[in-house]
Amino acid sequence: MNLAMLDDAPLAAMLALEAGRVLNAVRTGTGLTGRALGDAGDREANRFLCQAIRAARPDDGLLSEEEQDNPARLAKSRVWIIDPVDGTREYAEGRTDWAVHVALAVDGVPVHGAVALPGLPGEVVLRSDQPQLLAPLASRPRFLVSRTRPAAEAQAVAATLGGTVVPMGSAGAKAMAVVRGEAEVYLHSGGQHEWDSCAPVAVARAYGLHCSRVDGSLLAYNQPDTYMPDLLICRRELAAQVLDAVARLKP
Repeated sequence: MNLAMLDDAPLAAMLALEAGRVLNAVRTGTGLTGRALGDAGDREANRFLCQAIRAARPDDGLLSEEEQDNPARLAKSRVWIIDPVDGTREYAEGRTDWAVHVALAVDGVPVHGAVALPGLPGEVVLRSDQPQLLAPLASRPRFLVSRTRPAAEAQAVAATLGGTVVPMGSAGAKAMAVVRGEAEVYLHSGGQHEWDSCAPVAVARAYGLHCSRVDGSLLAYNQPDTYMPDLLICRRELAAQVLDAVARLKP
């Protein structure tokens, strides 16, 4: 297939799917475990994605977690932002809650994106060009938190709104759990980088979810400093309540 012939959104989806296949092949076919497996997965998925994007979109910028940042991207309107393995620890441990992120930001806005969940059966890929209806809200909102470093703010807001807390692995897996109707709120305040959220936000926005900083301000990508302090992805019906509860936590 000539990837250059694909539109941006189908290209993102195809790349996320194929990177997931690469990662599963590394996990099942190399005999590696632990840190060595995680390193090999990062390396092979990154090689595949970067080569494919540069071949298909040679004029666009590129930002990857697994490559040294090239400041030339800052002069580009169109920048691909990728995380070859979001949740390397979960990937290396044989868990299912990890993801592949492929997104295109245009003038700092995540316009197109895809998140693959290769640990799940059926080659699951959530994509910005194929949004589906959201599931009904749960009677008690479910808040996704890190399984290893749960954010105190998320736990406090969940308690305030009478919700429950659900531990999960990677950022992409948590964001897609909201998209898939497995939870209502993903509130993260422990710091991330652009590649951790760009593709999930592109998909979540397409599904009609609320996406912002935890103070309600806009998310901006392709910035000189890729660090992003916090993130909120949630059902729009709950956004005002969550943002108000976060604001009340501040001294």
